[in-house]
Amino acid sequence: MEKNVLVTGGCGFIGSHLVDLLVDQGFFVTVVDDLTANTTTDFLKKHLEENKASFYKYDIRNLDLLLSIPKEFEAIFHLAAQPDVKKSVENPEYDFSVNTMGTFTILELMRKKDIRKLVFAGSGGTVYGDTTTSPTPEVHPLRPISNYGAAKAAAEMYCSSYSSLYNLDIISLRLGNIYGPRSKHGVMYDFYHKLKTNPKELEILGDGNQTKSYLYIEDTIEAFNILYQSIKSGYDVFNVSSDIAIKVVDIADEIIKLLGIKNVKFSFTEGKRGWKGDVSFVSPDVTKLMKLGWVPRVSLSNGIKLYFEWLFQA
Repeated sequence: MEKNVLVTGGCGFIGSHLVDLLVDQGFFVTVVDDLTANTTTDFLKKHLEENKASFYKYDIRNLDLLLSIPKEFEAIFHLAAQPDVKKSVENPEYDFSVNTMGTFTILELMRKKDIRKLVFAGSGGTVYGDTTTSPTPEVHPLRPISNYGAAKAAAEMYCSSYSSLYNLDIISLRLGNIYGPRSKHGVMYDFYHKLKTNPKELEILGDGNQTKSYLYIEDTIEAFNILYQSIKSGYDVFNVSSDIAIKVVDIADEIIKLLGIKNVKFSFTEGKRGWKGDVSFVSPDVTKLMKLGWVPRVSLSNGIKLYFEWLFQA
């Protein structure tokens, strides 16, 4: 009997890596992506050609379209999102529509089609906001300081209520700063392209002291795998991040060293935040995830090296 799963946002950075894993595990993967954030299906090409996946250019907010997909799914992996905190400041209504209402629509799809399992790609630092505890455990109060964080937190609350009311098994992954091949955003991508353009000077948003944790894509996908395999009845949430926090300016130093550049002058923008809504200190506690046997295996320096090898060829 064919094992079918649905992946929303499966053309993107994290989503396409997850599709690779699921196909390798013998699932037939149906991908839904409106190609707004990622404008190509290139990462799915092999799976589509081998008839191990199918693709629908659908908006996750359109329930009628989702209901029309002629498959029965044993689980949904929901990664489709408006991913930019800055855009959520500029256009809060759109951010709410995609991140909260989009998730609500996925939950309605589950309710109407009797799909029992959901793995939701939530957000780590943004839902906690400026924390009072470090490392920050999953039980920490949610006090987002960005619209993006608020939308993701609201989506989690609907996951919790739908799990309770309709007997759904749901895990929310509060993802940290994920990086690696196929990623075209984030501080490492930004620094790489700035230094390619001008290897003598690097502008760093904020004061450079923003401290965050970064997790390589392979370790992230392994967390998805372990959490899906261990999903239990009800609703649960896990931080998915590195257990090491590092300053943005130290990331810059690591990248400059890797690129073999010398005498780079740093310039900084005003304030401790890189942009409105930026959480300046993020250090999630991943003890709960590690108790399931998950261990991050790729160091930051090796991860950056692997990522840049991909960028060199991209």
